Parts: sequence; C-alpha cells; structure tokens
Amino acid sequence: MSRDHRFIIASFDGLRPDLISPQLTPHLWRMKAAGVTLAKHRTIYPSETRSAFPSLVTGATTDRHGMVGNKYLDRAVTPPRYIDTSDAVLLRRLDVESNGRLYSAPSLGEILATTGRSLAVLATNTAGTTRLFHHKAEDFGHIRLSGHFREACAPDDVLTGIERRVGPLPPAPPKTEPDRSGQDWITSAFLDVVWPKYRPDVTILSYGEPDVTSHFHGTAAEATRFIITHCDRQFGRVLDWWQAEGKQAGVQIFAISDHGHITGHTRVSVANSLRAAGFNPGTAPSADVDVVVVPGQVGALYLANPEEANVARLVAAMTSEPWCGPLFTRAKDEVNGIAAGSLSNRLIFADHSRAPDVAFSFRADDTVDPFGLVGGTFYDNDRRAGLGLHGGLHPKELAAVGLVAGSVFPNAGCASFVASGICDIAPTILNLLGIEAPPTMSGRVLHELFRPSEAFESPVREESFETRVGGYRQLLRREHVGHACYIAGGWNSY
Repeated sequence: MSRDHRFIIASFDGLRPDLISPQLTPHLWRMKAAGVTLAKHRTIYPSETRSAFPSLVTGATTDRHGMVGNKYLDRAVTPPRYIDTSDAVLLRRLDVESNGRLYSAPSLGEILATTGRSLAVLATNTAGTTRLFHHKAEDFGHIRLSGHFREACAPDDVLTGIERRVGPLPPAPPKTEPDRSGQDWITSAFLDVVWPKYRPDVTILSYGEPDVTSHFHGTAAEATRFIITHCDRQFGRVLDWWQAEGKQAGVQIFAISDHGHITGHTRVSVANSLRAAGFNPGTAPSADVDVVVVPGQVGALYLANPEEANVARLVAAMTSEPWCGPLFTRAKDEVNGIAAGSLSNRLIFADHSRAPDVAFSFRADDTVDPFGLVGGTFYDNDRRAGLGLHGGLHPKELAAVGLVAGSVFPNAGCASFVASGICDIAPTILNLLGIEAPPTMSGRVLHELFRPSEAFESPVREESFETRVGGYRQLLRREHVGHACYIAGGWNSY
C-alpha cells in the first residue's frame, strides 16, 4: 500500500448523523455515495467537544489524554484551580508550565512532526478547541488557523498571507447568530492558500457549527438547519476540489462529527439540590465550598475532601434526585464505584488524575422533540427548554458522523456496521502512512474499510453493567471490536 497519502478530516461540530439527507446536506450525501458510511460510529464520554477532539488527535480515551471535560478542576496545584479549556492562551500556559504535558498522550501533530510530516488545522470552534487540535503547532512550524481568534493562529506570516489573499479574519458573531463568515473564511483559506502552497500531510478542517446554533435555537430549528446547509455548502467546495484534483493527488477524506445533540426538556439546579442535602456547593474552589459543581451538561463534582464516606454521602444525595442519570466514582472493583449505586469510572474511561470525584449524566429519555428528533434530557443552565444539549450517555449524544472516501477505501456507496469511534481515525491514518502508533492509542486501525464489502461484518462482543441502590438503577452498555471498546449508551430508572 502506498505511503504517499494525504488526508483531510472535515468535522461538523455537533452534527447528528440522522440529520444528513439529500435535502439538508446534499454534499455530505454525495460523499456517502463516493465513500463508506460508518453506520455505528460513536464519540467518547463525556460527549463534549473539548474531550472528543483531543480523542480524535490522540487516538485515546479521556483517561489516557487527560482532557476530562470542557471544564475541570486542576488539583495538581495548591490551591486547586478551575480550568476552562476554551481559553487558548491558558492552554498554552498550562502546557509550558507542565513541561509539555497538557495532554497525557502524544497527539497526531507531534507524532507526524517526528517523521518530518505536517498537520494543518483550520477551525471555527472556540480558540481553545482550535488549539487543542494541535497544541504544539508553533513548536514545529505547523499551521493552525482559527476562523475568528488571532490568539489561536500560528505562524503569523501564514495568517498574514491568507488575510492578504482571502480577506481579514472575521470577528466571531454573537452566539445567537449562526456563524457563516468563519466557515467561508477557513474553506477559502484551505483551498486558495494552505493546500496549493503548503500541501499538509494531514489537514483538519473543523466547522464549529451546527453546535452553537443548536445550543441557542434547537436541534433542528430553522436557524440550525440553515447553518447545517451552509456548512455543507462550504464542504461541497472542498468535495468539488477533491473530486477534481485532490483524489488524484492521493488525498483520503474523512467527514466526522464529535457528538450529537438531544433536547433539554426540564431545567433543574444541581447546586440547589446539593444545598438542600447539606452540602455547600460552588462553581469554583474557595474556603467555604465543600463541593465544586463544574458548569456543563455533563456532571462533574469535585469534593474538597474526597474521602470515601464523603463520596458516598454525595452519591446518596444524587441518586435520590429524579434528574440524576448514570453516575460514576473511582473504582471499588472492576465494575462498581466506591459509593453504593455508582459504577466504576474506569468503565467509561474517565479514570484520570483530573477526573471528578463524581461524574454523572443528567437523566435522558427517548422523548421526541418539536423537530421530530429522538432524545430528551434534564439540564442545568440558564436557557429555556427546547434547546440542544450534549455531554452525556444517551445514544443520540454518542452517535457521530463517520464517512470516509478515497483510493484506499474501495467500497463506494457501502456502509460498515462494525462499531467504530473517534479514537480510531488517528491510528488508521498513521497505519496508512506507515507510522507506528504509540501504545497510548486506545483506538484501532479500521482495517475492514480497506477490504471488500463482504468483510464488513466482524464479531463484536457486547457487555452490560448494572448497579442499583434503593429505587435507583443504572445500566451501561459497551461493544468491543478487537482491543477497542466503544460506549453504546447509559440509562437509568427509578
């Protein structure tokens, strides 16, 4: 197999696979016809952007790369500090302070650099997310461009050249408005400058929509559908180039998303519930806070004193609440957490030094939202009901777009029903480049995609884990293909 391949990973933040259609996304639909659909493609837990994209570039679950959530509490320093990973400047400082250990595993850009190859990133996500795609780009002279944020861009001369050709970096629009300008800018930057002048070995082209619009308008609201189609149109420009030129140049193309969305139907307050149970919660560490409640749709609770008795008391308070979904604590044994009713956080690959003492998802269900999409949940934020959310273990949050096309994928128009995930993309690319994957990678090489379609079915080992306390019961399901393990979903009942 040739080692002269190049790769494009086009990502659509928060796009549900069931929203791809000939009417809404004609160009992604065109790619389905030109390539292979990964019909059982999933993300990791937590199903948050700044955990999932680190999994994309490290080929590893959160317990291995250490980005345990969009926000987390850093207890490696005294006093502990609250970290918001949307801040690109902060992330650079954390990497420098830790002697290059922002990630606990090597990332794709670092690995490629060791063999003289390059990773380019063009993204319209937050500044922090853009940095996380290639947090050491400036150290290797690689290209990392944000569609909006200068602090996430490198090198300066590349940005200057692109602005001269394409136009100035557009300002980020208000979150209530779909982001069109950023998607247009990064697409033109790639097609007009980055590819013809630099020809990166791997390019990540990350459209930060429809995630933001779904959060502020709804999973398939008019504004969300508009921006999905707009992003698809920009991707269509890339696909036109690929079919006319890139494919002949050995470019293999992936189209993915980092998670799906479900709809918030019932607003609750975790802090108020914990306060009623006798705790003194806060959103940041302080002398009078005994449990830090990290804001977000995936629950992360950090105790000031994480002794087992305090964890048990916290879990008892949680499992009595109707909004509490699957819940995890540090391992007591292979299945159970240290608190009655909890499962081990190892089962969801969340056992890292940055991990919360109690990780939980809000209780989700299969209600149908106003747009006809399955998936509803309790939530804790200041927005109205009926808007898109993600982070937890509902199958629609875990389901992710997975399409591949190119000369190494011979079965155009076919679908693979072998389980796959976001951790599998980096090891697959490295394999095609003839580069050995590091042992930190928990993903697998998608060998089945290189073979005739009759080889697409593969033995899958399924497993379930259950625990209960009182009237609270939770169930977690996983699937194994070879050494790789995928979370299929988490549920609970009372």
